[in-house]
Amino acid sequence: MTRARRIAVVTGTRAEWGLLASIVACLDATPNCESLIFAAGAHLLPPAHTINELPRVDGRIEMQQPGKTGRLADAVALARGIEGFARAFAEEQPDWVVVLGDRIEAFAAASAASVGGIALAHIHGGDRAEGVADEAMRHAITKLAHLHLPATEQSAERIVRMGERPEHVHVVGSPAAIGIDQVQPLDDATWNDLGAPELVLLLHPTGRGEDAERATAETLRAASLGTPTLWLYPNHDPDRETIVEVIEQAESGGDCVPCAHVPHAIFRSVLKRLGESGGVLVGNSSAGLIEAALLHCPTVDIGNRQAGRERANNVVHVDDEQTRLASKSGHPRETASHPKRVNQITAAITDARALDRTAFTHPYGPGDADVRIAALLMTIDPGGVVRKRNVY
Repeated sequence: MTRARRIAVVTGTRAEWGLLASIVACLDATPNCESLIFAAGAHLLPPAHTINELPRVDGRIEMQQPGKTGRLADAVALARGIEGFARAFAEEQPDWVVVLGDRIEAFAAASAASVGGIALAHIHGGDRAEGVADEAMRHAITKLAHLHLPATEQSAERIVRMGERPEHVHVVGSPAAIGIDQVQPLDDATWNDLGAPELVLLLHPTGRGEDAERATAETLRAASLGTPTLWLYPNHDPDRETIVEVIEQAESGGDCVPCAHVPHAIFRSVLKRLGESGGVLVGNSSAGLIEAALLHCPTVDIGNRQAGRERANNVVHVDDEQTRLASKSGHPRETASHPKRVNQITAAITDARALDRTAFTHPYGPGDADVRIAALLMTIDPGGVVRKRNVY
């Protein structure tokens, strides 16, 4: 009997697992295939400990540590992750390693796999997004990867221009589109428990230090003027603590309902309900440009964290210029927010509410990425792709 193909799927965050879960389920249903789930990084951090939401864990790789934050702390965590993944891969001997996106967990796994001679598949490569260090890490993973699984034609073209072989680039659509037609709006009881919000805030760190407090305060002032607001906690990037402090202060002042963690399925139902009820997602998450577009929910995208990323017509953008100008005044903490900036965000929310939600379109595929990815991983010989050479 032929040995089952062993495919290691790497996940480091709650949001990322929401995109990978259907792919793992599809692999599990594929004959002669054995999927492995390697959990790393933010999954292991308090208070959420989202590793407990995974159906199983075949490898556990500790990276970030509670209380140790900042860009250089992430660099140390990255080194810890490369070593941890190398040991896990040596033990489990996967034929393929699969990573998604641009976070340090994916970069650590990609580095260990590529240097270790294991075939690496990269989902959502070729996208652009400034993030903290996202733009560099995503494209670095592309150069480490052997099989490219971009979400859109535009991203595929970018990968080919980076010197990757066209025959190794397959547009599969975004995993975010899987099952999107089956998403139901959040039920009344849960919706009311969350404050029946008209706005949902999801503002992630951008690694700018003191600017994080100002930017978060500006968003709060624009969003909470008598409007029921649900504020979701940010991911575990540098300056997370600053944003969490503002959220806690807003909660004590009655300006929002905070939520530390929402499982991916419920998050999609929140966006569905928000879109149907005339609400808006506000912040700087890729979910505003991808999942929200898929679920016909308007988005206000603030700042440059998603700069360069493809965006559908559900997005109203607010540029980062006012925050940068304020921070150059020599008194970055003199005021909690910049009035002109607050007005810009408020106007953008008004514009987003007025969008025609029935006219939203997106470039992220028909929702069969799981089937396409599983088929490629099972039909392409990993041993035939591990030697790389630029085509130019």
